[in-house]
Amino acid sequence: QVHLVESGGGLVQFGESLRLSCAASEHSFEPYTMAWFRQAPGKEREFVSAFYRDGRTVYYAESVKGRFTISSADTKNSVVYLQMNILKPEDTAVYYCAATLAQSRQNVREELSYDFWGQGTQVTVSS
Repeated sequence: QVHLVESGGGLVQFGESLRLSCAASEHSFEPYTMAWFRQAPGKEREFVSAFYRDGRTVYYAESVKGRFTISSADTKNSVVYLQMNILKPEDTAVYYCAATLAQSRQNVREELSYDFWGQGTQVTVSS
């Protein structure tokens, strides 16, 4: 069973930056899409960003567009990063990495599209 492991969370102040990492436990794992979701206290989990294995196709939620950047370490797409700049208190959440082996990009913003999930990493932004 493949595991996804997130790292890089922490406590920062308004306007600062963090970079999250997500790595698959198996080197042979080559998901078509790797994504980040987040869940704030008392709220439902929401889509943040996704990276498709073609190396060109990326997706962002409107709330993070222009501030967050997703990237992949290699063509296998088994390690992805989320560079988060100009962090705001409303970015405070547990951030989850997710992956799918499905080739379709039709529903990349939907949780149900993903078969593999990490345990999450806490990001806290103070005002």
